[in-house]
Amino acid sequence: MKKKTARKTRHVVAWMNKAEYEHVLEYLFSKEPALQKHALHRISAWKGRLGQSTPVAVDSTADLVRCQVLDSTGQLEGNDLVLLYGMALVRFVNLITERQQKKIARPLRSLARNINIPAWVVNLRHDLTHRRLPSLKWCRKGCGFVLDWLHQQYWSRQMGSQLTEDWNSSSEEEDEEDEEEFVKRHEEELIRRQKEIEAHKQIRELLISYEQEQFRTYEELVKQGGQHGKWPNASTDLSWILTQIKHYDTEARDILLDVLMQDGFLIPTAEQLESLDIDPSEDSVDMFSPCLPRVFLHFWLPCLKMLNSSVFMNLLLDKLFAELLNEPSSHRTYYIASWISNIFLCNSKSELKAHKRLKIAKESIFMNRLKFPWQNLISACLNAPCPATPFLLRQILSDMDKPLPQDAQQNLLQLCNIYTQGYHGNASPGPSDPAQPVYTLQNLQERLKSNTSQSRDAQSSNHTTRTVQALPTEDLQEKLSAETIQERNFALRGSAWSVCTDRVPWKQYPLGKVPGQPEDPTCLMVECYSTFTVFDQQVELDQLPQHHGNRSVPLQSRASGSDGPLWTHSDLSRVKAGLKLF
Repeated sequence: MKKKTARKTRHVVAWMNKAEYEHVLEYLFSKEPALQKHALHRISAWKGRLGQSTPVAVDSTADLVRCQVLDSTGQLEGNDLVLLYGMALVRFVNLITERQQKKIARPLRSLARNINIPAWVVNLRHDLTHRRLPSLKWCRKGCGFVLDWLHQQYWSRQMGSQLTEDWNSSSEEEDEEDEEEFVKRHEEELIRRQKEIEAHKQIRELLISYEQEQFRTYEELVKQGGQHGKWPNASTDLSWILTQIKHYDTEARDILLDVLMQDGFLIPTAEQLESLDIDPSEDSVDMFSPCLPRVFLHFWLPCLKMLNSSVFMNLLLDKLFAELLNEPSSHRTYYIASWISNIFLCNSKSELKAHKRLKIAKESIFMNRLKFPWQNLISACLNAPCPATPFLLRQILSDMDKPLPQDAQQNLLQLCNIYTQGYHGNASPGPSDPAQPVYTLQNLQERLKSNTSQSRDAQSSNHTTRTVQALPTEDLQEKLSAETIQERNFALRGSAWSVCTDRVPWKQYPLGKVPGQPEDPTCLMVECYSTFTVFDQQVELDQLPQHHGNRSVPLQSRASGSDGPLWTHSDLSRVKAGLKLF
């Protein structure tokens, strides 16, 4: 250990005396732009005297105060201010932590924590450097915090005649101890990762050996013609492999679960399925109600029986639901959901009772019922939606030790069907009452059928003058009474418009087009119009129904005005004045 010297170390400073230092300190943190400008000028003079030896704290303080001065002028836009604040904050974090870095680089968060800088300031610097720029509000907040920190850690300490460089550094002994501790932790981390890699490799080799033994057993069953019957007991080699797998279940359970989730193990490949005479095509599976092939279940049954414990099965379910959350391929989704469903099925009350009664417990994973955290499983199931989610949710709800109320179960199933749109079978019965809310497309179709039948009944029984809603397959045509037509004609008296009572097949015309309208869109222009007579209109009468037009105004009366324009200037003015823009 180095001995501390009692003699004080002298440093050259840029200010003439303590009065000038106090003067600049007061003006820097006065919040008055004019005074802050004066302080910045004095700091510029200090930089001219010290050059590269200017303290980091003085540089950072000047940069941040300059940002506040420019912000107070109101002449810069928000994006410009974000860039100014961002550069000053990035330089502060980098410069303030640079002197603490040693031979082995350490994270900025740990370095900032040693000098009491919170993590959100480092995160702000990270966003400014690598991600989307933060808002101006956060930049101003970061600037204010850093200035307060500089005031406490540097400027105030100089008033107490402390050394200039003591504000952001520790003693040499502490630096050496921190470096040794960091190197030690780094070496321990490397050793731990190496052990994990070795364990991952050994577990993978064990599981491959297990699969090879099981494939040999299956080939022998095929030769004997009983591949669909009971599998024989584990051989000596398989028992040794299972014992080693059980050992890793205790020593490296997380790694064992990670390897089991890889393709080629619990999630079979197409080649493995073909070797077990299982159709690997997606057309042969039902995504809404997944089920493991019996041969594939028997293939992994010895391993799962060896790993049968409450802790392992709960972790396996969490891992399976976590894999569903990553939105895997349809093949992985099907087999992950199938394993979840099979675990629930083997652990159900009715299944275990049936196995014990028929003495076929060899085909089940569990000998006794395990306790699952049902509430957590419901959350995990709903957080990882897939086509099989309604099916899995019904299994959970039906097998819970303390079932939820029936209305709560129905609400969960309905919400699940809303999100997945996986209506299948009687997963979520649609509301038969039209007053019920619409949840899914199936419910909407039933609502439409119900409304259609009601409209038909109303049309047959109601003979009043109200407009009757037509069927969706029929032509939409408004039926008006004589009194209604008379009232509307009276309201349109003196205008160029009149009520049309003809049965026009409007579905044959595009929206915004009327019978007899030419294809040229310039006829709709009010400012640049041309007058033409009725006989000059290009109307293909042979393609229109015989009764097109306006019955209230005879054709002869409209044709009688052929000597003059069809539209007068006053008519166009009234039409133009009545236009409304929405």
